[in-house]
Amino acid sequence: MNRKILTEIIPYTGFYRAEDYHQKYKLCHAPELMAEFKKMYPNYEDFVDSTAAARVNGYLYGYGSLENLQAEVNAFGLSVSARERLLDLVQKRDQRMREFSGVS
Repeated sequence: MNRKILTEIIPYTGFYRAEDYHQKYKLCHAPELMAEFKKMYPNYEDFVDSTAAARVNGYLYGYGSLENLQAEVNAFGLSVSARERLLDLVQKRDQRMREFSGVS
């Protein structure tokens, strides 16, 4: 059975946001950090569109190393205590990953 598979490519028609409960999911489950972002972005859409919130959410999910975070954490507009909390969360995440993989 030698049949061709065809994929239709259609023009982009618009971007749709994910449902609210998907937006910045990991960040929304870090209350200390969310309190900071709510102060910075009282308007929810501004929060969702925030590059800083997206970067922090990515780090919380495991995208980006502790070293990368240390290099850019000051650019996120967070207080000293929130920066320390974020660094601590990512450091603990990295430690759990090393333990899980058997790497010390």
